[in-house]
Amino acid sequence: MKYWNLKKINQSAFDKTGIIPRSISKLFEKFKRELDPNAEIEALEEFKVSRYQTVASVKYLLFLFIIPILVNHLSKNFIFGPCVNYFWNRNEHSIFLNESQEERAFAELQRYEEKIHFDALIGKTQKSSSLIINQEIKQKALEIASKYAEESSSAMKNILADFLSIAIFIILLIINKRQFSILRSFINQIIYGLSDTAKAFLIILLTDMFVGFHSPHGWEIIIEVILRHCGLPESRDFIFVFISTFPVILDTIFKYWIFRYLNRISPSAVATYHNMNE
Repeated sequence: MKYWNLKKINQSAFDKTGIIPRSISKLFEKFKRELDPNAEIEALEEFKVSRYQTVASVKYLLFLFIIPILVNHLSKNFIFGPCVNYFWNRNEHSIFLNESQEERAFAELQRYEEKIHFDALIGKTQKSSSLIINQEIKQKALEIASKYAEESSSAMKNILADFLSIAIFIILLIINKRQFSILRSFINQIIYGLSDTAKAFLIILLTDMFVGFHSPHGWEIIIEVILRHCGLPESRDFIFVFISTFPVILDTIFKYWIFRYLNRISPSAVATYHNMNE
C-alpha cells in the first residue's frame, strides 16, 4: 500500500503539460486541497509516506555503498591478498606488469643517480669513490624494484577485489528491486522538486565539470589513476582517444535529457538554464 502511494505521489513529476498552464492548475489544486475536509488526514498520510520513502532510500543507499566496500576491503586483504602474494613471490623476477611501470622506475633511478652526482659536484656531500656511489645506486635500485613489485601485486589484488565488489553491487540491485524503485522515486522527487534556478545551476555545474572546456585535464588524471590502480599500461593514445570521445557522449546525453525530459517537465528551468549559460 505504501509503495502504491509512493508511485501516486511521484507520478506528478512526470505528468505531461496540458492546455492549461501548470501554475494555474497547481493553484486550483491547492485551493481544492485546502477546502477538502479530509485534507489534514491526507497531508498526514503523505507525510508518513514521504518519511518512509526517505528513511528507506537512505538505508538502501548506505547499504549499496557499504557492503561492496567492505567486500572489496576484506577480500583484498584476506582472500586475494595471500593468494596473489604466494604466486607472485614464487617468481622472483616478476617486478613490472607493463612498460609504464618500467619507464617510471627507470626515470626514478636516473633522477636519484643524477642527484648523487650533483650533490657531490656542488660540495653538498663529501666526495665518495665510484664504488660507494655504485653501492648507493644499487641499494636504491633494490628499493625501487621492491616498490614496483608491491605495486604490481597490489594491482592484481585490486582487479580481483573490484570485480567481486561490482558483482556484489549488481546482485544487490537485482535482489532488491523494490528498494531500488523507491530510491529512484526518491531521487526523482528531489531532482524535479528543486527550483528552476537550482536545476539550472546543477546542470551548468555538471556539464562544465565533466564536459566543459577544462574537463580534459581532470579526465586525464582520472584515467591515469584508474589505469595505475588496475596495473594497465598508461597509453597516451588511449587516454587522448577517451578524452576526445567520452565527454562528447556525456554532453549528448545531457542535451537529450534536457530536450526529452526536463523540457517537458519544467520548461521554465530550461529557459533559466539557457539564460544563465549565456
